[in-house]
Amino acid sequence: MAGLIEEYAIIGDMQTAALIGLDGSAEWLCLPRFDSPACFAALLGDERNGQWMIAPTASQGPPSRRGEVSRRYQGDTLILQTEWRTAGGTVRVIDFMPPRGNEAPVLVRIVEGVEGAVEMECVFRLRFGYGKVIPWVRRLDGAILAVAGPDSVWLRTPVRLTGHEMAHEASFTVRAGERVPFVMSWQQSHLAAPEPVDADEALAATGDFWAGWVARCTYHGEYRDAVIRSLITLKALTYAPTGGIVAAPTTSLPEDLGGVRNWDYRYCWLRDATITLEALLRTGYTDEAAAWREWLGRAIAGDPRDVQIMYGVAGERRLTEWEADWLPGYEDSAPVRIGNAAVNQRQLDVYGEVVDAIALGGQAGLRFDRHTWSLVRALLLFLEKNWQLPDEGIWEVRGPRQHFVHSKVMAWVAFDRAVRLTELGQRGPTQRWRDVRDRIHAEVCEKGYDAGRGTFTQYYGSAELDAAVLMIPEVGFLPPDDPRVVSTVEAIQRELVRDGLVLRYSQPAATSGGTGGGPAGPGSAAGSAQPVVDGLAGGEGAFLACSFWLVNALHMIGRYDEAVQLFERLLSLRSDVGLLSEEYDPRYNRQVGNTPQAFSHMPLILSALNLASHSGHHCRRPAGRKRHVQP
Repeated sequence: MAGLIEEYAIIGDMQTAALIGLDGSAEWLCLPRFDSPACFAALLGDERNGQWMIAPTASQGPPSRRGEVSRRYQGDTLILQTEWRTAGGTVRVIDFMPPRGNEAPVLVRIVEGVEGAVEMECVFRLRFGYGKVIPWVRRLDGAILAVAGPDSVWLRTPVRLTGHEMAHEASFTVRAGERVPFVMSWQQSHLAAPEPVDADEALAATGDFWAGWVARCTYHGEYRDAVIRSLITLKALTYAPTGGIVAAPTTSLPEDLGGVRNWDYRYCWLRDATITLEALLRTGYTDEAAAWREWLGRAIAGDPRDVQIMYGVAGERRLTEWEADWLPGYEDSAPVRIGNAAVNQRQLDVYGEVVDAIALGGQAGLRFDRHTWSLVRALLLFLEKNWQLPDEGIWEVRGPRQHFVHSKVMAWVAFDRAVRLTELGQRGPTQRWRDVRDRIHAEVCEKGYDAGRGTFTQYYGSAELDAAVLMIPEVGFLPPDDPRVVSTVEAIQRELVRDGLVLRYSQPAATSGGTGGGPAGPGSAAGSAQPVVDGLAGGEGAFLACSFWLVNALHMIGRYDEAVQLFERLLSLRSDVGLLSEEYDPRYNRQVGNTPQAFSHMPLILSALNLASHSGHHCRRPAGRKRHVQP
C-alpha cells in the first residue's frame, strides 16, 4: 500500500525523477524521460506494479516501523538520506540520480552502516509499461539484466539477489563503516550495456553539482532554506536537454482521495511561464531562465491559432489522454490517466502569460531579436480578434465556456506589455494596442465587478468568487490601493478561505463540479448559487498556489503582518523534506494532488522574495506601481 503523498521525496537527474517513500521504497520512476512509461508504479497500485525496496528486514517490523526512521536531503542537494535506528544499530540509505547529460539514466542507492549491525533486505521488482509488463530477467556480466520491448535495465551490486515470485530479493547485514552500493541503469534494449558507474564517485560528483548550482542563488533572506529547497525542486523538474519544466513528475495522484480528479502533470504549461521566469531571474538563475524562455519560443512557434496551453518536454503537441485501467489508482482513486485532454482547450489567458514572459525576459537582457518580436505581434493579432470569446479559463473546466475575468485580465496584460515594449523602442501599432487594452479594461471593470458586493467575480454575470482575480494588482491591471482591489481581497478572505487556506473558487457544499487537468486544475466548485459544473463528482482541498497569491495580495495592499502569518502557515504544510504537492486537504490534514508541484513551489519562492522586497527590478509587477515595503 502506498504511503501518504507527503511521505514521498524526489530524486532526479533533470530528465526524469523517482519518488522514494519513507519506508525506503522507490515507487515511481519513468524512464528515460518524465513522460515515459513508469517502470516502478506501485504508487498507483501496489508492489506488483513495480517497486524497489531497501530497508531493515521485515523481522524488525513492517516497513514503516522497522526502527525509528528519519530522513533529510544532504545539505542543499537532491541527495536523499534515510536513516533507521534499530535494536541492532543504525543504518543509512543514500539515494540519488547523477545529472546525466547524454549518458544513460542511473539510480544509485548506497546502504551505509552507521552503528552496530543491521540486517537489511532488498526487493527489486521491475514492471515496465506503467506496471503492466513483466520483463525477461537474466544474469549477464555480473549484472541482473531485465528486458522487455524497447527497455532494458541493468542492476549492478555486490549483493547476491535471487529470483522469487517475479522479483529479485536479498538479505544482507551491514555493519558500522561498511557501504554497499546498488546501481541501476536504463538503456534502450537494442544497445550495448551502459558503462558501469562507481557509486561513490557518482555521489561526490552529484554533491559537487548541487553545491555549485545552489551557490549561484542571490537570495539570502529569512526564508532562504525554504527558497533553496523550492529552487532545487524546480531545477529537478527541468528537462535539461530543452529547458522545459514539467508541472510535476507524477500522474493521477488524486485531488480528492478515492475520487476521479486524477490528471497527468508530466508536461509543461504556458501558464507557468511568467512566474517561472520571474522566480529564476530574481534569484540569479539567468541561464535557467534563458533556457525556459527559449523552450517557450520553440514550443509556440507556428500559427498563433495553434498555440496550446501545454506541451511535452521537447515541445510535443499531441498529448492524447487514455486510462491505464490495470492500475487501481492511489488509494483507489481511479481512473489513472496518461496524457491530458485539456491540451485541446481554449484558454485565452496563456497569450497574456506568453507576452508577459517575453517582455520580462527582454527587460532582463534575455535574447529578444526581430523573430521574437514578430512572434509577439502575430500572437497579438490573433488575440485582438479573439479576446472577446469565452473560454475554459485558468482552472480548465471541462464544462461550458464562460467569459472568465482572469482570462480577460490576462488578455489585457498581453496588450499592456506590448504597448510598453513599443514605448521602449520596438515598432508596432502602439495606439491600436492601447485602444484594445483600454476596451478590455473597461469591459472587465463593467462586467466582471460586482459593485454591490465590492468584488471581482469569477466570470461575467456570476456571483461566484475566484482566487485567480488576486492577480489583478500583481499584473498591474489596477494598483494595490484601488478600493476595488482591497475589497476583492477582503471578499476572498471572507468567502474563499477555509481553515486558513484559500480555495480556488466558490464551492457549494451539496453540488459537485470539476475541472480538467492542468497544473491549475481540476477542482470542484463549492458554496455558491451557480458553480462551474462539468459532471465530475467529489470535492478538493485548498489549491496551495492560491494561498501564496493571497500572501502577495495582502503584502501589496499593506497588510504585511497578515501576509507573513499566512506565508509561515503555508511553510508549515511542507513535508519533512520541504516539499509541497498541488493541494492541501484540511479535512484529512494531508497533501493531495501530484507531487512535488512546480505551481506550488514557484509562488512560494516569489512570496518569500516579495516579503523581503528582493530583486524588485525583475518583478512582473509593472515599474512604478505602488508596492508595500517591509517596515
